[in-house]
Amino acid sequence: MRAGIVGRPHGLDGSFYVARAQPRLLAPGSVLTIGGVTTTVVRRAGSDSRPIVRVAICGQRSDAEALRGEELTAAAALPTEREPGEYLAEELEGARVVDGEHQLGVVVSLLALPSCECLAVARTDGGELLVPLVRDAIRSVDVAARVIEVDRRFLGEAETVA
Repeated sequence: MRAGIVGRPHGLDGSFYVARAQPRLLAPGSVLTIGGVTTTVVRRAGSDSRPIVRVAICGQRSDAEALRGEELTAAAALPTEREPGEYLAEELEGARVVDGEHQLGVVVSLLALPSCECLAVARTDGGELLVPLVRDAIRSVDVAARVIEVDRRFLGEAETVA
């Protein structure tokens, strides 16, 4: 399971930021594969939204820099039991975003903003749409069908009828 992507180095000891992180997979002692090499998380710092990790194969800044952009894959999966309405980024990325029969676009990524998490949607007509992961905006999520139903009116996208 993807745990994140190696970001820019942090400090001189081989630590690095993790982009698109699954924080629960980055605890000290967790087994990860990076660029085909298996290693363990030695240290975890930062926050869940901007974790900083050091793995056993990185002893200095240049080691971390060499891995930048590599995917971190966890040997252990996340617990299968989650709270209702809790999703992994991988489950939502690539899903179609619709309002009834109206196609809005496809989810490109999940963004952790200060106020809430948002879906970054590549619009079918060009541009980008941010959809906050709040009840008023999201009507339903069908992970199996890869479809997310939203309320265009709440998002300010629906044409008003006079």
